[in-house]
Amino acid sequence: MHTQAVAGSTNVEARKPFYRILYVQVLIGLALGVLAGHFWPEFGAALKPFGDGFVKLVKMMIAPIVFCTIVSGINSISDSRGVGRTLVKSMALFYLLTVLALLAGVIAVSLIQPGVGMHVAVNTLDPSVAAKYTKQAATSGFADFMLHIIPHSFFGAFADGEVLPVLLVSILVAFGLNRAGDDGVVVTKAIASFSHVLFVSFGFIMKLAPLGAFGAMAFTVGRYGIRSIGSLGLLILTFYIACSVFVVVVLGTLARLNGFSLWKTIRYFKEELLIVLGTSSSEPALPGTLRKLEQLGCRKGVSGLVLPMGYSFNLDGSAIYLTLASIFIAQACDIHLSWGQIATMLGLMLLTSKGAAGVTGSGFVALVATLSVMQDLPVTGVALLIGIDRFMSEARALTSMISNCVAAISVSLWEDACDREVLARELGQVNAPEPAARSKVAAAPVVQEDKSWVPTPQSAA
Repeated sequence: MHTQAVAGSTNVEARKPFYRILYVQVLIGLALGVLAGHFWPEFGAALKPFGDGFVKLVKMMIAPIVFCTIVSGINSISDSRGVGRTLVKSMALFYLLTVLALLAGVIAVSLIQPGVGMHVAVNTLDPSVAAKYTKQAATSGFADFMLHIIPHSFFGAFADGEVLPVLLVSILVAFGLNRAGDDGVVVTKAIASFSHVLFVSFGFIMKLAPLGAFGAMAFTVGRYGIRSIGSLGLLILTFYIACSVFVVVVLGTLARLNGFSLWKTIRYFKEELLIVLGTSSSEPALPGTLRKLEQLGCRKGVSGLVLPMGYSFNLDGSAIYLTLASIFIAQACDIHLSWGQIATMLGLMLLTSKGAAGVTGSGFVALVATLSVMQDLPVTGVALLIGIDRFMSEARALTSMISNCVAAISVSLWEDACDREVLARELGQVNAPEPAARSKVAAAPVVQEDKSWVPTPQSAA
């Protein structure tokens, strides 16, 4: 009966006019934003509040959604040791992916060499460009970053809206509810009902995604201009090539080893990826991605932990950007870096890349933090990148978003917390496993519950 309801809902969506599908509306918004910014630059730049407003609306919902998802998810895990096991496996995977992403940036910039021949004199670079980011970068040390996870107060985690403090509070509350007996059951049911309300409310906000994408893209093109990428076009091309190779080779291999398709996964999350493309930020896609991971058969006790962690510990797009931008500055300023210096830089970037949040401009702050510590490269070299950084932020956010989706599914499979049959069916794969080979979580409530109320991106449109 549940299957029939879902199938009926799918057929209704299939009969929708194409212009009412969310990802089509977002694509139209992106195209109109490019046109508005190109032909009417001042008007396009003035549309920035539309993009900023949409991102703020979504960020308003992130903290309570993450809290409810993690608390109810952990409560569904009978073995509390499973949470620690999930955290360890997630961090190990995140650091492995970060190392590979850093190496991808080094290899791409060393082969293509976009900065060679520019012969930029360091004393001609504007130091004021880096100065305004230095204060932000100064607080992004590893010790400060770890202490920043602890909020000033319980409700301060929600007031600031940052993912990691909310994650910490959620884990503590979840374990507390597990030990609270009947009182804990009452609170758990209340949190589950509140989560229902939050996702319905989020569906209304998603209707504004095309407007947000339109405003953000119009501002980017109107403010910086398409022609501004001409002089440094090879650098942008190098970065996009590095990100593409990382996604195809590294993430594609990880997905294949775990028995699912990277391309079908990207297609499944296309609405969220288009929103990331339009806003240059991965945060607006977090609530929708959490819900879709559940629809893929991933138990939210695992995927609800892995995905929010990835937003601070698995920023592979920023990792590629850090190595590529740093070595580009060295090439442009005719500074030779030995392999020992590059190895030292990679070790430093393993720390600085973790302090960048999934918002626009954070990768640039992490770059300033890296160059501030390294004596071999001038911090003022970031002046070469300020004009095109916005055009590279989309690729940073998209790469990190895809990586976190693949990582969440992979860890769920490792923990036997993902129904492979549901995963295969949702991704549209033909060779679904036989019923006998189904995962232990096949009967988990998160898979079998009636999701007809869930405002998926398409139905929300």
